[in-house]
Amino acid sequence: MIEVVLSINPGSTSTKVALISREKIIAKEKIQHSKEELDKFKNLNEQKEYRSKLVLEFLKSKLRDDLKLVAVAGRGGLLKPLKSGTYKVNELMLEELSTNKYGEHASNLGAIIAHRIAKKYNVPAFIVDPPVVDEFPDIARISGVPGIERISRFHALNINSVTHLASKKFGKKRTELNLIVAHLGGGISVAMIAKGRCIDVNNAMLGTGPFSPERAGTTPLGPLVDLCFSGKYSYKDVIELLVKKSGLMGYLGTNDSIEVEKRISNGDGYAKLIYDAMIYQIAKEIGAVATIVNGEVDAIILTGGLAHSNYIVENIERRVKFIAPVYVYPGERELEALAEGAFRVLDGQETALEYK
Repeated sequence: MIEVVLSINPGSTSTKVALISREKIIAKEKIQHSKEELDKFKNLNEQKEYRSKLVLEFLKSKLRDDLKLVAVAGRGGLLKPLKSGTYKVNELMLEELSTNKYGEHASNLGAIIAHRIAKKYNVPAFIVDPPVVDEFPDIARISGVPGIERISRFHALNINSVTHLASKKFGKKRTELNLIVAHLGGGISVAMIAKGRCIDVNNAMLGTGPFSPERAGTTPLGPLVDLCFSGKYSYKDVIELLVKKSGLMGYLGTNDSIEVEKRISNGDGYAKLIYDAMIYQIAKEIGAVATIVNGEVDAIILTGGLAHSNYIVENIERRVKFIAPVYVYPGERELEALAEGAFRVLDGQETALEYK
């Protein structure tokens, strides 16, 4: 009998699901949700039965006689700041996610759906490394403006997952390594994982760091203030500009790296300038976080969708390899990371944490 974990990662217009054993993915699917279907619901929480039903249908269709479901792991949502690890889903967590106490996001449904299905199969439900993982020391929280604090918001699930892979590769524990991990996707997080803890990272949504395919990253403050008070933009307009219409999208009208690289290969000098500027900023951020541990870095890891690009990887590596060797784990391992977190608890390698 093969033991498997059901991993659930809800997004705004899809729910990614997979059955995963200790060795491999047994079955995987991206369940798309049409605008017409989602428009039937007044809010995110009302979607829980609709999405749970679809996930349950996937599970029933893939759970063969030789497979035993031992846990369900859902993407952690917007909760209070937490240390990294695997958490048991409990009533307090479900209540705060259902009421969007700390913000509304599709990932809030992860624990809710996991709990519903786990209860039906009488197995434990977990979340793993939610996006609110916060292990900053006090010095990293100071912004320079009293009343504004730097916060830890990053691609914690995928970033911590690749550090587990790297530690196995090096034959060491995560707590023995200093790793810089750059998650390169629609948003870009460059994290310093020191001895197993994320002690600093840029805020990839509305904060600092490199610009990305869609997001602004660090922006000159004077012109930004002028833009906000120009009367041309509402609050909503400014947020949309900075989160969805900046970066490659703003300069080049596309967030597709493959399209941009085609333009570059066809001799588009402006596309090359903008693309190289993004790479330049990523490398600069990697260099900056290296100073936090006095340059004592064991490895630099590139991950996320953009890490599939040889152009990006080679040009980042050229700039930062003097700091530490560069390793590449392309793509996102979020479904795998959820299952791995559950198995670490089930196998006694870690203790499940309690949300309080």
